Amino acid sequence: MRVLYAALEQTIPGTTGGSVHVESFAAGLQRLGHEVHALVTPGAAPLPDCGVTWHALPPPLGRRQLRLLRSGAVLALARRLRPDVIIERYYNFGGEAILAARKVSALAVLEVNAPVIDHAGSAKQRLDRLALVEPMRRWREWQCRAADLIITPTAAILPGWVPSARVLEIEWGADTERFRPDVAGPVPFERNRDHVVAVFAGAFRPWHGAIDLVRAVGRLHAGGAGQVDAVLIGDGPELPRVRRAAQRVDGVTCIGAVPHQHVPACLAAADIGVAPFDVDAHGPLALEFYWSPLKVFEYMASGLPVVAPAIERLRRVVRDGEEGVLYDASRPESLDRALLRLCDASLRASLGRNARARVLEQFGWDRHCRIVVDRLEQLRCGSVSRDPAPGHPA
Repeated sequence: MRVLYAALEQTIPGTTGGSVHVESFAAGLQRLGHEVHALVTPGAAPLPDCGVTWHALPPPLGRRQLRLLRSGAVLALARRLRPDVIIERYYNFGGEAILAARKVSALAVLEVNAPVIDHAGSAKQRLDRLALVEPMRRWREWQCRAADLIITPTAAILPGWVPSARVLEIEWGADTERFRPDVAGPVPFERNRDHVVAVFAGAFRPWHGAIDLVRAVGRLHAGGAGQVDAVLIGDGPELPRVRRAAQRVDGVTCIGAVPHQHVPACLAAADIGVAPFDVDAHGPLALEFYWSPLKVFEYMASGLPVVAPAIERLRRVVRDGEEGVLYDASRPESLDRALLRLCDASLRASLGRNARARVLEQFGWDRHCRIVVDRLEQLRCGSVSRDPAPGHPA
């Protein structure tokens, strides 16, 4: 198949989850023998040499809200390439690639990583209703109607009228070749070999809960359990606040953003992977915990036991006592207890082996891409219905 993948606002290469997702998915499709063209914002480093043809097409002025203004350029490229499939990374103000797919008779695929529907009390919903005809809702619902297939971690973030036959619910994944327990290489931190090192790697946003890890380590040290240290990797709006908190806690290191190719060695040098999500800090999560968190899969691929809140969707990825330790996020001290529990080296080793085995079986990017390709091939040969969704334009 020839695939055109539109992810205009994602920087490649980059350090964010979105950047890693786009690069991994595009490269995974290419490794399966497909011709992949990807529309992205080029980063400071050279574009990856992985067989994917990268096309530099950032949104105007670097603002994703203006993505739709690239419709003409996307259509021109689609007419030149004549792809079999056009995949667009969903955004409320996007739709440029879905429009192009309709005009060149390619399969239209919408990759949905964020809610299409609004959560209760959403400011965006209130603004939309002030316009009376709710243009933003109507436009994002048009994108769903126009898509032959929607790929998402959970259908709970889609309009209820979307037919289940048009939805492929699937988790994202990890590159299990790059993320391994035995990865060696220089790491930008020093560790005390007598201590247990918990690592957080990801975006520093309020709902990612990095500051909760800092506070937990602080409480442990204050209570005499000073054998647990923490290393925090990444960047984002919460990083200054987290750094200020870390200055008051021994054993906590914030190292900032790290190129993604160096993250595997950082994880391999740690003992525990922590994903301390705070669902109360992000309104849309009231719909459901809709993330398919890359950090969790990369921890598992690295052979790390995972510490995470006992949220229903995370329970389906990390089983308490099997691949990690889940805690009650409403009780801050339960995170402390989870970390202390994993001071047991034999337990860490057992859970880490299980985590690696589970991600190899279920959560690798290679498996993700095979499942997507299988569904696309079914659509192309007509073994899966492409009947219009309710209200689909004729």
